Amino acid sequence: MAVQIEAERPAELARFWASLLGWAAAEHVVHPPASDGSDLDLVFVAQRGPKTTKNRLHLDLASSSAEDQRAKVDTALALGARPVDIGQGEVPWVVLADPAGNEFCVLEPRPGYTTTESLAAIVVDSLDPLAQATFWTTHSGWRIAAREQVIVGLRAPTGRGPWLEFLRTEEPKQSPNRIRLALAGAPAGNSTDPEGNEFILLDQP
Repeated sequence: MAVQIEAERPAELARFWASLLGWAAAEHVVHPPASDGSDLDLVFVAQRGPKTTKNRLHLDLASSSAEDQRAKVDTALALGARPVDIGQGEVPWVVLADPAGNEFCVLEPRPGYTTTESLAAIVVDSLDPLAQATFWTTHSGWRIAAREQVIVGLRAPTGRGPWLEFLRTEEPKQSPNRIRLALAGAPAGNSTDPEGNEFILLDQP
């Protein structure tokens, strides 16, 4: 699986995320180190239009302590991120936007993310989290590993790397996603999930 992210300057945004996560950047692709236990890449592509609304998909970063959370926020800000208010109110996590305006969160320490390494989760706004999770477990091979009324989480078969989480929202999808999931599949092309989220099918290696 991969995450495809649109950007006006893909190579620059790839370098931002590589530096923030401690991953390796190769042109427009950012790879996790072998120690992460994950094969999920971030792939940056040229944007089709300017960002106008909050993204329906976002990334969450893990932290191991309050000090680690503060350090990651400071690092993100030094690299060009900025604080944003999406109506989160008083919460223990920190909401930021990367240089392209994509929202992401730096989480407080949470027991459920002790095996995710730097990238805790890919979070997808969902009208029906369980239905979305069921669709994606069928297509990705990831399993449902956490289930609550407002959020359902999938994990890779290895039990390592980030969660894929479907978080309940009351807001339906209204515009094309700038951040999309990508799966190995044949034939290559574009598709959508039950709630209209675009995803990419990649040629099998």
